[in-house]
Amino acid sequence: MNQSHISWDEYFMGVAILSSLRSKDPNTHVGACIVNEKNRIVGIGYNGFPYGCSDEEFPWTNQKDDFLNSKYPYVVHAEPNAILNSTCSLEGCSMYVTLFPCNECAKLIIQSGIKRIIYMDDKYSGSDSDIASKRMLDSAGISYRKMKKMDVILKGALND
Repeated sequence: MNQSHISWDEYFMGVAILSSLRSKDPNTHVGACIVNEKNRIVGIGYNGFPYGCSDEEFPWTNQKDDFLNSKYPYVVHAEPNAILNSTCSLEGCSMYVTLFPCNECAKLIIQSGIKRIIYMDDKYSGSDSDIASKRMLDSAGISYRKMKKMDVILKGALND
């Protein structure tokens, strides 16, 4: 038997990473993959502008002091895109996401019925959004855990 296969967690996080590469955001690429209890992918998404909104018409800058001329009021995060792109009920599903969900995404995850979040990066740990997100997820009984970086696994797969 081949012992070099990847785990389900590595596989689904790999799909989230691959999805993140579709993002045109020059600073932050985030991908999400939703999986049901039978290990079937039921939704994927990445951060980008809403369907029909031109990438040339809206700004990609991340200047928070100039809100309307920044990406923040326009970008749809990977998590809601994955939820909106889902093919069935998400009750009891797991979400693999490359960046820990913000408080706005946490609300949607809770409302969708997703029960587990597996994430790779928590670069906003300790921020107000992160604290609010974790507070809501804890209250709703949603589990979350950090997964190790997959650089070595992905490089190995791409070099084979």
